[in-house]
Amino acid sequence: MDITNQTIQGYRAPQVCSLVGITYRQLDYWARTGLLEPSLRQARGSGSQRLYSFTDVVQLKVIKQLLDAGMSLKKIRSAVEILREQLASDRPLTDVTLLSDGHTIYAATSADEVMDVLRRGQGVFGIAVGPVQDEVAGAIHQLHPDTVDQATEGREIPSVKAGAN
Repeated sequence: MDITNQTIQGYRAPQVCSLVGITYRQLDYWARTGLLEPSLRQARGSGSQRLYSFTDVVQLKVIKQLLDAGMSLKKIRSAVEILREQLASDRPLTDVTLLSDGHTIYAATSADEVMDVLRRGQGVFGIAVGPVQDEVAGAIHQLHPDTVDQATEGREIPSVKAGAN
């Protein structure tokens, strides 16, 4: 297919504002200050329109949700810049799962790694309880193979009598 005959698919500013739930002034400010620039087409002078990709819209929605969660735009901007550097990505808000308590932003880059973004990647200790339960149940089963599984049967595991192996 000839590339000159293809039309670029994307979203113009009014559509983006509606989808994300922000004003045109916010969108314009975020693009002009580099928080999130449109990936398909930049504005080139008076009368031209920015064109945003689906991924751009998703990232903008994440920014909006962080704002709604109480994060300041300054902290969000810092987090986006840090994630761009650390992930070496121009789409840092789609490459992670973000968590926020309203004071800081945490990024989960995998099931095993969570970092405090605003502390430049300071590791955060997290425990997934499900795997710990499975590990403990497995260890108990190895110690006492003839006992009923407490988690599935809802019964207490019998205690071991003194002197028994």
